[in-house]
Amino acid sequence: MATNLATPGVYIEEKNAFPNTVAGIPTSVPAFVGYTQITKKDGRSLINKPVRINSLTDYVNTFGRGIVTKFNIQSADNEEGAVISVADKEYKLTPENPSRFLLFDSIRLYFANGGSTCWVVSTGGYQKENNPAPTPAKDDKGGKGNPPAAKQESGVELNAISKKALLDGIQALIMEEEPSMLVVPESVMLEEADCFAVQQEMLTHCGFKMKNRFAILDVYNGSKPRTYDKNDVVNRFREGIGLNQLAYGAAYYPWVHASIVDSEEIGINYISNLNVLEDILSKEADEISSNPKKAEEVKNELKRINQKDQDIEKLTQMLNVISPSFKKLMSGIKTHLNILPPAAGMAGVYCMVDNERGIWKAPANVSVNSVSSPTVKLTHDDQEDLNVTVSGKSINAIRAFVGDGTTVWGARTLDGNSGDWKYINVRRTITFIEQSIKYAAKKYVYEPNTANTWVLIRSMISSFLGGIWRQGGLVGLTSGEAYDVQVGLGSTMTSNDILDGIMRITVKVAVSRPAEFIVITFQQKMQES
Repeated sequence: MATNLATPGVYIEEKNAFPNTVAGIPTSVPAFVGYTQITKKDGRSLINKPVRINSLTDYVNTFGRGIVTKFNIQSADNEEGAVISVADKEYKLTPENPSRFLLFDSIRLYFANGGSTCWVVSTGGYQKENNPAPTPAKDDKGGKGNPPAAKQESGVELNAISKKALLDGIQALIMEEEPSMLVVPESVMLEEADCFAVQQEMLTHCGFKMKNRFAILDVYNGSKPRTYDKNDVVNRFREGIGLNQLAYGAAYYPWVHASIVDSEEIGINYISNLNVLEDILSKEADEISSNPKKAEEVKNELKRINQKDQDIEKLTQMLNVISPSFKKLMSGIKTHLNILPPAAGMAGVYCMVDNERGIWKAPANVSVNSVSSPTVKLTHDDQEDLNVTVSGKSINAIRAFVGDGTTVWGARTLDGNSGDWKYINVRRTITFIEQSIKYAAKKYVYEPNTANTWVLIRSMISSFLGGIWRQGGLVGLTSGEAYDVQVGLGSTMTSNDILDGIMRITVKVAVSRPAEFIVITFQQKMQES
C-alpha cells in the first residue's frame, strides 16, 4: 500500500519476500457409510450427518457397537454345511436374516490395518422401532479390545438395509472436503442390482461430483469361488459396475476370513431356537456320558437355557465347559461373522502405506492384519484374468502365500487398460497434487494477472513439487525432468485470456509407477578360463 508522504519523518514499509506455500491435503481419510446402533446424540439425529472419528473408542462412544446376529440350528442334509453331529444326525447354522449390518466390524478391520482418522455417516439404526439404544460404555483399552456386541431384543423387527438410505448417506458427504476415500461395506448386503447401483454412485461421487476422492469397492458375493459362467461373481461385477469414472475406484477379490469378532463376544443369545439347542445338547449328554446320573445332572443344567433373565455370559461359559457341541456351534458362529468384505481393511492399508511410504507408493505387496486367509485361494492362473482383461476392469487379488500370509497382490484401478490411470497410486497422487495446489491457488484469486503474480505462483508450485520429488513421489534425475510449471503470457495465456480474467497454469509431473512385472533374463555365458 502506498504511503502518503506529507509530513517529514521516517517511514517503514514491509514487503513479503517469499511466496505462499502449498500445504499437502490429507490423503488417508476414508468416509464410511452404513448403519449404526446409535442414531441420536444429545437429542439430535446423527442420520446423514457426517461425523469425524479418530479412533475405535470415538466410534463406539458416538455410534455404539455391533448387533447380535441370530442363527437357527437346522438339520444338515448330506452333511452339507454341517457344524456338529449328535446322535448320528448333522446340524448346521443358518442366519435368520441373510442381510447383515457390517459397518461396525468393518470399522474394526479398518483400524486393525493402520487406519486413523475417518468420517462416518449413519444411514439408520439396526431396529425399526424407535427404541433408544443403550449408551455404550467406554473401552478401557482405548478401542483396541473387542467390545461386546449390542443386544437384539426379542420381538424387535430389524431394519432392512436400503439402497436409498445408502445413496442418501453418500450424498451427505458432498459438503465435506476432507475425506479422500469412500467405503460402503453394506452395499454387498443389498440385492445384486441395488448393490451395483450404489457402487456406480460411489464412482460417480468420487470421479464426477467431487473429483477429490477414491472409491474402494467389494465384489458382490465375493466370498464365493469363480465359476467362469454367466453367474461368475467377477464377470457379474464387471457387467454391473458400468463404464463411468472407473479410474476413481478399485475393487478387491475375494472376501477374507478375519479375526475381528472374538470368541468372548459370542454367546447363547446368538441362537434363536433355544428349544432345539436344549434338545440337541440333551441327546449329546446321553451319548457322551457313561454315567446316567451324571447325564441327568447335565440335563438339569441344560434346562436353564430356556429360562428367562439368565446371565448370558455365565450360561455361555457353563455350556462351553460341559458341551463340546455347544463349543463347536459358537466356533461356527464366530467363523461366519468373521467372513468380511475387504474394502474397509484395504482403506486401512492405504492409510498405513501413505503414512509410512507416501501416497505415491502402490498399496500392494503388503499383508492384511487381523485376517487368517482369503475365502477363496487364488492361483497364478486365476489372477491372470483378474489383473489383465479385455474389458480393462482390473480387480485386485487378495492371496495367501506360504511364509507371507494373506497379501494384497494387485495395485490397479478399475480402469486397468488406461496408460494414464492404470495404477491406484498414480490416480491418488495426481488427485493429491491437484487438490493441494487448488487450495493454495485460491489465495491468488483476484490478484493482478501480471508477471509478478505469475512468478509467485510458479515459485510456490515448483517448491511444492520439489518436495514431492525429493521424497520419491516424482521421477527424474533432476527437478526439471520430474516436473515443469508454466504460467504467463505467450506460454499458457493469450491476451484475450487476460482480458477475460483468466490465469492459465500448466503443471506437468512424472509420477512414480510401480514395477508390477519384474522380468529377469538368464543366459549362459561361455567359459573364459
